[in-house]
Amino acid sequence: EYSCEYGSLKFYALCGVGGVLSCGLTHTAVVPLDLVKCRMQVDPQKYKSIFNGFSVTVNEDGVRGLAKGWAPTFIGYSMQGLCKFGFYEVFKILYGNMLGEENAYMWRTSLYLAASASAEFFADIALAPMEAAKVRIQTQPGYANTLRQAVPKMFAEEGIWAFYKGVAPLWMR
Repeated sequence: EYSCEYGSLKFYALCGVGGVLSCGLTHTAVVPLDLVKCRMQVDPQKYKSIFNGFSVTVNEDGVRGLAKGWAPTFIGYSMQGLCKFGFYEVFKILYGNMLGEENAYMWRTSLYLAASASAEFFADIALAPMEAAKVRIQTQPGYANTLRQAVPKMFAEEGIWAFYKGVAPLWMR
């Protein structure tokens, strides 16, 4: 009757795949807009508006320049989606079982909020390294053009901390 049993490994895997598709693909699709937004935040004198930012980027880097940071965006937000959608269901069932059926129903809104916050905690840990690399690629000219260039350079300069400096702001967001 159902494609899989609620709470089964297949159920969690399907939720995770849904997260990969919904977060990874959508965030990757808007990389050009995100790139210009990040550059406007870092250098508002050079990137005065969205349209000016697109124009400056295309003039300096070509149309392909608008795709800078696509790989860490896809990987990072796919990992975030996997954790967000998959762990939400894990925590929802876990917390529901801890409360008992009647209390889980009575406190369902709080249960859903707690499950969501718990899932987001881990999802942001999964996202942070790729988000850090993406921001370096997009906003520091000459630093790195690809994920393969950025990751070893960041690690050599700052160690593992380079990838997690932004996790607290992600949690606060």
